[in-house]
Amino acid sequence: MKLLDRAKQAAEQAATKAKEGVEDVQTKRELNAAFGDLGTKTFELVDAGDLAKPELDELVAKIRTLKAKLAEGDVPESAEAPASTGPPAMPV
Repeated sequence: MKLLDRAKQAAEQAATKAKEGVEDVQTKRELNAAFGDLGTKTFELVDAGDLAKPELDELVAKIRTLKAKLAEGDVPESAEAPASTGPPAMPV
């Protein structure tokens, strides 16, 4: 029976590690979403004139250029990314 007990214990440990791994991935996704939300909100504040930081100017200009391209239809449909709730996620 010791072999069966060891196998059961190993399976339980593997399940625990897998669960922890899933939780880590979920937390990283939530973190990336929060960064995206922060970026969107920051852009909105800069665009509205409520926030002015020179280090944001280049990024804001890039977003404006990309938005203008989309509005003009300069981007072929096949090149457009699927709709999302915010800007691309930042790497963790």
